[in-house]
Amino acid sequence: MGESMGAWNEGHREDPKPCREQDQGLFEITGRDGRARLGRLHTSHGILETPALLPVINPNIRTIEPREMWDRYGIGALITNSYIIWKHEELKEKATKDGVHALLNFPGMVMTDSGTFQSYIYGDVEVGVEEIVNFQRSIGVDVATMLDVFSRPDMTYDQVDACVMETLQRAEVSVNAAGDTMLNGPIQGGLFRALRSKSAQGMAGYDFAIHPIGGIVPVMEQHRYKDYAKIMLATLPYLPSQRPVHMFGCGHPMLFPMSIALGADLFDSAAYALFARDGRLLTPWGTERIESMVDWPMLMPCVATMTPGQVKEMSKEDRTELLARYNLEITLNELNRCKQAIRDGTLWRLVERRSHQHPALREAFLWLSTRPQQAMMKLKMLDDLILNDRDAGRERGDEAGAFEEGWNWLVNAQETPRKGGEPWGGEDTFVRPQIVAARRQLLDHWKPSNIQGRGEDSVLIMHGSPGPWRERLSDIMVRLTHHAPGLEVLILTPIGLIPYSLEDLNPFAHIDGPDWLWRRRPNLPWIRRELTRLDLSERKIVTVDMLGDGIQGRCMTALHNAGVLDGDDDQTASGNPIDKERREDAKLKVYRRLVSDKLSVLLNVDHQAAIELLREATFVVNRQGRVKNAITPKGEHIASPRLGDGGLSLTDAGAVALHSMRILNPPTGFETTVADSTFGAGPAWVVVDDDAEPFVRQGRNVFHGFVMAVDPWIRPAQTCLIVNQKGDLLGHGLANSTADEFQGFKKGIAVKTRGGIAQ
Repeated sequence: MGESMGAWNEGHREDPKPCREQDQGLFEITGRDGRARLGRLHTSHGILETPALLPVINPNIRTIEPREMWDRYGIGALITNSYIIWKHEELKEKATKDGVHALLNFPGMVMTDSGTFQSYIYGDVEVGVEEIVNFQRSIGVDVATMLDVFSRPDMTYDQVDACVMETLQRAEVSVNAAGDTMLNGPIQGGLFRALRSKSAQGMAGYDFAIHPIGGIVPVMEQHRYKDYAKIMLATLPYLPSQRPVHMFGCGHPMLFPMSIALGADLFDSAAYALFARDGRLLTPWGTERIESMVDWPMLMPCVATMTPGQVKEMSKEDRTELLARYNLEITLNELNRCKQAIRDGTLWRLVERRSHQHPALREAFLWLSTRPQQAMMKLKMLDDLILNDRDAGRERGDEAGAFEEGWNWLVNAQETPRKGGEPWGGEDTFVRPQIVAARRQLLDHWKPSNIQGRGEDSVLIMHGSPGPWRERLSDIMVRLTHHAPGLEVLILTPIGLIPYSLEDLNPFAHIDGPDWLWRRRPNLPWIRRELTRLDLSERKIVTVDMLGDGIQGRCMTALHNAGVLDGDDDQTASGNPIDKERREDAKLKVYRRLVSDKLSVLLNVDHQAAIELLREATFVVNRQGRVKNAITPKGEHIASPRLGDGGLSLTDAGAVALHSMRILNPPTGFETTVADSTFGAGPAWVVVDDDAEPFVRQGRNVFHGFVMAVDPWIRPAQTCLIVNQKGDLLGHGLANSTADEFQGFKKGIAVKTRGGIAQ
């Protein structure tokens, strides 16, 4: 279906081509932002690009014709109800004879529901579990749905557990009946975290193609969006990553950003038509009524030449059809906005903005973005006292801290560092998953130098100016390295402390915010907590404002007053130049620290090993003092700090050097648990089979079907080493997946290879 899917067309659009037979039912990731993903689902009626909306089509009532959805709006898939077709003799006869695609006059992917929702509305259905799957297969659907048991939010734990168990018991017979037809395996569990996880883990054991999240319609109807978020976080981490996640009955654009950020791929809804019949308009912030409209809340193509007043004067039938188009266009517009945000790496910011547009959505966001272990109210007297909106989003009681595994699942998929600035969004900034991931990476991997010498009992904290800080601080860092070699120099950013060696690292160095954000007075209790996390808790704190001229003098005076420098040293450091030889030696020490700390933080290289690797290295530096290349004594270029995000690019020679430092045995599987003992073990290894070896050595990308094992600490967009089963180095590149995704996916790029290593 290609890149033109976002374009709305006039006239006829070509029918889709079936996917390759060997790709039938496979799903691949083509882009990502954390757990949000752009994907391609391969079906016999074309390749469906995700995230995607499947409009619900009632075969008896077609407010917008399915063919128009394909031709005009580029909609690649829709969903209809097989139970309704089965129950109506005329529809059943035509579908059986000509197929469901002919019945609906739709050339793209057709998914069918099984009647489960009808059982929720009417109490029961008249069709058997195996019978309804066989029927869906007989009418040629692309994706069928098993007859699961709907669990309502008002049910007790035991009642919901019974629904989950009955659905699991029906799974095997349904999968067998489906044969080679792709089958939906819905997840139930009501509002109970344990039962949602139980259902997900149980259904994951069967050969389903897609996992819809069921039982959420009444939750959405009641605006219980916090419960909706809980359901997602209790479910998605336990589903096979290679299977798309479908939010059954969710089609309101207001919920798209949060849902997609949590890993949803598919949506369906009849809301576009149902709301239109009631004169209601969908928007990204809620619902509006046409009767109160003078101007359109959002001007869409279908109403570009009409005013709301003119639409009100139309017949009910014509008005319903027009408003249905309006609602559909609004919905597709928001979906496209989410897709572009994924490409830009800004989806979570969109989630933040959208959270302010409905109080229930804001509550859900605040709950979701408050790390469970930090959300527990420690003072019993506060249990019933809400201090602010973020406190209101915290979990109390038995559920406090219970979603930590789901939160980690979300954070561990984040790419860091990222290109571009990070706009300040108040308190919400601190809980952006990508920022949480960046802070974890720094705190887990950075180590103090522990150099014995003047300044070893102190830490100098620079503040007051936005980054990067190289131009302001490079000269003074040379002086400090010479006069106080044991001193750790840190920079205070709005999201935490970072060592000077990481002075250009995103997101710390690129927080886009107002002047006051950087001019705030240092909060010493907060700084002390940060120092504890950095293993510097016992050191004396010296703070210096780096804004304005005279920073060198202020710095040396502050260190003198703190007793770090004595009188003679202070005079020398403040005014007199360091002789050329000692200055060059100090420069080299600064450059080594710049590169060695990035090796440790970004490539998981042991702190001491990184220092040893660079002990005799030289550096290519530009006129602004930025290190461009690190060169070994043998003349090998091993790494280059990146200007765009403050990261570190590895060369072929660098990959060889880091490969030789490996102590651990090659991985043999797809373990996802990261042990503390693996900190410092070097870049993650990706083991490929013999068929992939010659292509990797030529610098070709690694595809999922050829991966045999990975280290558990592998992360998207982070440097990894590609090896064969014997552990021989084949190449290096950037991972495109998490460990669980490496395990599950059979199609798509697993590693973007940056260099191959010849034999």
